[in-house]
Amino acid sequence: MPSSISPSVTVKNLSWSTPDGHSLFSDLDLSFGPGKTGLIGRNGTGKSTLLNIIAGQLKPSAGTVACDGRIAMMRQLAQIPAGQTLADIFGVTDALACLARIESGHPAKDDLARADWTLEARLETALARAGLTGIAPDEPLANLSGGEKTRALLAALLFTNPDVILLDEPTNDLDADGRAAVARVLTRWRGTVIVASHDRALLDRMDAIVELTGIGVRTYGGNWTAYHARKTTELEAAEHRRDVADRKVRDMDARAQVRLERQQQRDSAGRKKRARGDQPKLLFDSMKQRAEKTGGAGTRLADRQRQAAARQAAEARAEIEILQPLSMVLDTTGLPAGRTVVEIANVTGGHDPKNPVICDFSLTLVGPERVAVTGPNGSGKTTLFRLLAGDMQPLSGTARINGRAAVLDQHMSLLDPALSIRDNFRNLNPDADENGCRAALARFLFRADAAMQPVATLSGGEMLRAGLAVVLGGPRPPDLLMLDEPTNHLDLRAIHALEAALQAYDGALLVISHDPVFLENIGVERTITLGNDASSGGS
Repeated sequence: MPSSISPSVTVKNLSWSTPDGHSLFSDLDLSFGPGKTGLIGRNGTGKSTLLNIIAGQLKPSAGTVACDGRIAMMRQLAQIPAGQTLADIFGVTDALACLARIESGHPAKDDLARADWTLEARLETALARAGLTGIAPDEPLANLSGGEKTRALLAALLFTNPDVILLDEPTNDLDADGRAAVARVLTRWRGTVIVASHDRALLDRMDAIVELTGIGVRTYGGNWTAYHARKTTELEAAEHRRDVADRKVRDMDARAQVRLERQQQRDSAGRKKRARGDQPKLLFDSMKQRAEKTGGAGTRLADRQRQAAARQAAEARAEIEILQPLSMVLDTTGLPAGRTVVEIANVTGGHDPKNPVICDFSLTLVGPERVAVTGPNGSGKTTLFRLLAGDMQPLSGTARINGRAAVLDQHMSLLDPALSIRDNFRNLNPDADENGCRAALARFLFRADAAMQPVATLSGGEMLRAGLAVVLGGPRPPDLLMLDEPTNHLDLRAIHALEAALQAYDGALLVISHDPVFLENIGVERTITLGNDASSGGS
C-alpha cells in the first residue's frame, strides 16, 4: 500500500507540442489526489501524453510537474518481448533464481546474504489481488490472454508499492472478470490514482473527473454519473442561451427593418415637402441633420447590440457542438417481428478440431431482438461470430442468417482503407444515388469534403462513424447487425454516437461487449454467456 504522506500531483502552466509544432494543450493548471481521478476527453486531446509527462517519460514544452511520493505508470499498450515471463515484468527474475538455488542446496556466493525470503508470498499476494491465481512466475506472457496480460501489468505496478499510480485505459480488452479485478484493486487503493479511461462503469468509481478538451481542462467533483448530470445541465443552459440570443437577433433584425422602412417613409415625405417649398431650406437642412444624427446613433447602438447577441448565440452554439451527442433518424429495415433472423443449431467449431472452443451451441434470434454475447476472454465469442457469418465452417451443426447482415468489428474490416468514405458507401450501397449517398454521410457528420477523406486517415471514432454510415445509412439497412467489441478504443463522444445510431436502428442486434453501460443504453433484451464449456447458449 502507499505511504502515509497523502501523495498528490500538481501541474502548473503545463504545455506540450508535437515535434511538428502542433500544440496539444497549453497552460494547464491541475491538482490530483489523494483519491481517484478519472481523466476523460476525445481521442487526440492528449490524455496519454499528459500521463507520460506526469510519469516523467516525456518532457513538457513548458511548465512544471510536482509530485509528493513515488509514481508508477501502467501503459495502454505494452510491447512484450518474446520469451518474457511474469517474473520479468515484476523485476524479480534474479531474486527468484537466488531462492531456487538456495532451496536446491547449491547457493551462489552471496545468495544467502541477499535472499528475499518474503518475495514468493508477496508475489503470490500481488497476483491474487489482480485476479491471477494459480499462475506460476515463470509463465511466459505469450501464453496469457490480453486481459490476463493487462492484469499482470497492473499487479506488477502495485508490487512496487508506489504512492501515485497512473493507468491508461486499464480495462481495454478485459472481460467482465478482468474489469472486476481492476475495480477491486482501485477500491482498495488508498493513494493517488489518475485513470485515463472511457469505461463508464470504472469512471463511476472515481472521486473526481478531469475533462481535457481542445480548448482547455476542467475538473468536476464526483464520479461519472455526477459529471454526466452536470454536462446535461450545461447543455440545457447552453441551448437556452442560444435560443435567447437567437430570439434577440431576430427581434433586432425585425426592429431594424421597421426603422429602415419608417426612415424611408420620412425621407420620401421630406423630399416631397422640399420639392413643394413648404419650409425654408435652412430649417429643412437643420431638421435633416438632427434626424440623421439621432438615427445614426440609434442604428450604431442597435448594430452593437445585435453583434453582441450574435456572439452570444455563436458561443452557445459552439458549446452545444462540444456537448451534444449525435442523434439521427435512419431508414427502416422493414424487419417483421416474427421472422427468425438467426438459427444456430448444435454447433461445434474452432481452429483446433481436437479442442473446439464452441461445443454444441444453439441460439435462435427472432425479429428485431437485441442480444448480447458475453463471457471470459477466450470463451469463443468471436469464433461464434465467424461461424455465423460464414468465415469459418462448423465442425458439426448448422449456423444460418435469414436475411441481410453486416458485421462491424473493432477494426472496421468491411471498409477499404484505400478508398474514401464516399466510395466505400457507394461500393456497399450500389442502389444509392449520389444525393442519397451524400445525405446519408451528412447524417453521420461527414459533410462535403469530409466525405472524401480516405478511410486510412481516420481516427478510431471517425472510422466507427464511417462504418455505421455505410452500413446503416443506406436506402435499406441490414436486417441483422453484428458488433464485435465496438466500444474498444473509442472515446466517450464516439461511444455516444454509436449508442445514438443503434437506438435509431430497428433491425436485430447481436453484440459482443464487456461494457454493461453500453449494453443497457442500446436496449439489449437478452444476454447469452459463453463459459469454458462454450455450451451455455440460448434459444
